[in-house]
Amino acid sequence: MFEKFIPDKYYKSIYDIDYKALKKTGIKCVIFGLSNTLVPEGVNMPDKKLKDLMEYIKDLDLEIIIMSNSSKKVVTPFKEGLCVDSSYLSFKPLKYKYKKIAKIFNYKYYEVACIGSNFLFDILGANRMNYTSILVNPVSIDEYAVTKLNRKLENIVVNNLTEKNLFKRGRYYD
Repeated sequence: MFEKFIPDKYYKSIYDIDYKALKKTGIKCVIFGLSNTLVPEGVNMPDKKLKDLMEYIKDLDLEIIIMSNSSKKVVTPFKEGLCVDSSYLSFKPLKYKYKKIAKIFNYKYYEVACIGSNFLFDILGANRMNYTSILVNPVSIDEYAVTKLNRKLENIVVNNLTEKNLFKRGRYYD
């Protein structure tokens, strides 16, 4: 049951990922979570470091999509500030928006990588679609109350995976 929560790759942050290597494996589209993956919760605009990373990824000819369970109001400043596509109110880990993205852009499951900081939404959603799932550490420990509750549930999953020696926080791999 818990196998759907195991990320294919695990990095400290989005800045540690080798995007050139991803492209060499056939990835054409990178879907990023927003809150606590790209920026801390409550941050409403991308900074220069994030903009530079997104430009680098685009220069590799990789499609970038921000996929968030947040509202349009929260996602739009990042869509516009980073000049990328986005999906808001995505209801991750449900498959609907993932399928919609694949259909609009005509991607096969093996051409998409999903990067996020949340097991219950990002990793489970990507794995349910057979996309390459990439876990990164949350960028901040300051989170909204709802996210803190989610992290408690997530810890049950992580503890189970750790007991089975299937995952360990801080043991990065690709």
